[in-house]
Amino acid sequence: MTDTPDLEAVRLTRRFQDFTAVDEVSFAAPPGSFFSILGPSGCGKTTLLRMIAGFLEPSSGALRIKGRDMVGVPPNRRPVAMVFQHLALFPMMDVGRNVGFGLRQRRVPSAEIERRVADALERVGLPGFERRRVDQLSGGQKQRVAIARAMVIEPALLLLDEPLGALDLKLREHMKVELKRLQEAFGATFVYITHDQSEALVMSDQVAVMNRGRFEQIGPPQELYYNPRTAFVAGFVGDANRLRGKVLRREGDAVEVADPAGQPLRAAAASAGLAPGDEAELFVRPEAIRVSRQAEDVAGMDNVFACEVRDILFNGANSRINARVAGSAREFDVAAPQTGEFADLRRGERIHIGWNAAAARAFAAEPAEPAEPGKAQAEEGAA
Repeated sequence: MTDTPDLEAVRLTRRFQDFTAVDEVSFAAPPGSFFSILGPSGCGKTTLLRMIAGFLEPSSGALRIKGRDMVGVPPNRRPVAMVFQHLALFPMMDVGRNVGFGLRQRRVPSAEIERRVADALERVGLPGFERRRVDQLSGGQKQRVAIARAMVIEPALLLLDEPLGALDLKLREHMKVELKRLQEAFGATFVYITHDQSEALVMSDQVAVMNRGRFEQIGPPQELYYNPRTAFVAGFVGDANRLRGKVLRREGDAVEVADPAGQPLRAAAASAGLAPGDEAELFVRPEAIRVSRQAEDVAGMDNVFACEVRDILFNGANSRINARVAGSAREFDVAAPQTGEFADLRRGERIHIGWNAAAARAFAAEPAEPAEPGKAQAEEGAA
């Protein structure tokens, strides 16, 4: 495998008048990887994708595909293809003509088009579909046709802009697995834009979490989930109980944080320099909290509370308990499948919860920033 990334950005920036949509972003996507850019609406991810595709020019910075400088290269001269949320298949063409459209535009000989279309449909699991009409296809089949149409031109990169957003939940879950399999089958580099953390975590080799035009953290899904480096990543990737308070003391890599009611909580210090008196945000994931009907089962853990069950949020294996700490307004969401010892759990019942400091992360708190004027308009203006 070559050491040259399929896609590389160095301090890539895009400004719209006085608003910076993408702010000195740097990253590299290795050959044959599934690279996702994850972030909330308006964070700059679509603007970044449009710069990669060539629809927008960067204000500054470098962009290279397969080691070649792309700044100033028009979209039709870039070795990329795109799949959008609205797939834009041509309804007047059958599947074969849809898939072969890009090849016809490039004046590829008819026999070669026929062979490559058949091969692309075979690889997306739709052999023999050349004569099917688009309106005869299911949602998942349309997705695969769109990918075949993009991949048949053999691009260096496939750019996917929230392609699962229009699908129903069950098909979306199925297509997460299908997309990863297709990426591996084609051996191409996929760059995937999404605001849905589950899509990014399930499919990606690397995920870049984007916020306010910058990348907060880049890494494998497991690293982002278990070792977030910023409070934004900890809160955006996965579910977490989030508390804010002042640091009481620090002991090595652990801190003790008092919430507004003065209750101390111990956590691993994820921010360098956290010191007594600092404002901190603490995150602990629902599945990291142990729950029991017996106090002795959680005795000895760093954080232990007697609670009352306020709500039972049934969702099969992903069921949650919402527990309120006795004598307090503080609440925790705790993962607890409604099976086994918790099958008969009821609202109002007393339980005990606990977790160790290593299962929680404390970050230096950042003041909330007001929404930047013009941000949404700038994103829309890039369309």
